[in-house]
Amino acid sequence: MPHPHTHQHSAHHGHHHQHDGHGSQDGQEDQAEILDLDAEVLVEHIAAITAWLPVRTPPRQIVDLGCGTGTGTFALLDRFPDAHITAVDSSDRHLQRLREKACAQGVDDRVRTVRADLDDADWPDLGTPELVWASASMHHMAHPDRALRKVHDLLAPGGLFAVVELAGFPRFLPANAPEDRPGLEERCHVASERFHAEHVPHRGAAWGPKLTDAGFTLDGERTLTVHIEGSRSAAVGAYALGSLRRVRYSVADALPAEDLAALDRLLDTDSSHSILRRGDLTVRTERTVWAARRDS
Repeated sequence: MPHPHTHQHSAHHGHHHQHDGHGSQDGQEDQAEILDLDAEVLVEHIAAITAWLPVRTPPRQIVDLGCGTGTGTFALLDRFPDAHITAVDSSDRHLQRLREKACAQGVDDRVRTVRADLDDADWPDLGTPELVWASASMHHMAHPDRALRKVHDLLAPGGLFAVVELAGFPRFLPANAPEDRPGLEERCHVASERFHAEHVPHRGAAWGPKLTDAGFTLDGERTLTVHIEGSRSAAVGAYALGSLRRVRYSVADALPAEDLAALDRLLDTDSSHSILRRGDLTVRTERTVWAARRDS
């Protein structure tokens, strides 16, 4: 298990959903691919989080809010073999991908998909779950405090709400890379943080106080440091490529021309500078989980 140290988006790095300017079919397709890669590259870390969850008894009903293509859904199905999961997302494409995976794994009888915009004042009937999971989705909501209160009312008494957030987009390159524009990735991240501060204002929020304000009792907080050597997985290159493409979308207007040109060389898979040709990639990020209980 990765070393957890107590302490914070969002992958995805804020990953998700309708608020990131990728509303088109192509954008949803790209996002679905990134979410699948996220699940593949970070599988051990997701499993470590689900193993840590301080559940009192194994939940039978679970809701995955902002499920994307099912990273959390499938980790929770593995962790709680008797549970049924309601997977909720605003993207038909993501839910379709999730259903296809559930069928392929033979667990489709344990998964129900619900299309819903969690910013709507009225949510569909999601049952009375003992566990609600929200990974890299809360910060995308226009009214997260309202959503937190709705989750509190939804949960069974004594039930647990797990909020998982990422500390910004993952880093992949060494500090002295690329050779023609050293430090490029860090400059991209600074510009991206400015973009997201304006467009995704709840990213990096203090979820602990927000949860207690919504009536929950905090039952634990843990930060996992992620550091994965790229040589361990062919998926890391694809994950880096997809992630930096998403960063480019948000920083194109803010970077100097020389930086943007260097970034485009990294993203050009036919170029000798392509990020896919590098042997020094690592995945570096943190994710924090808050466990909050609805008192009986």
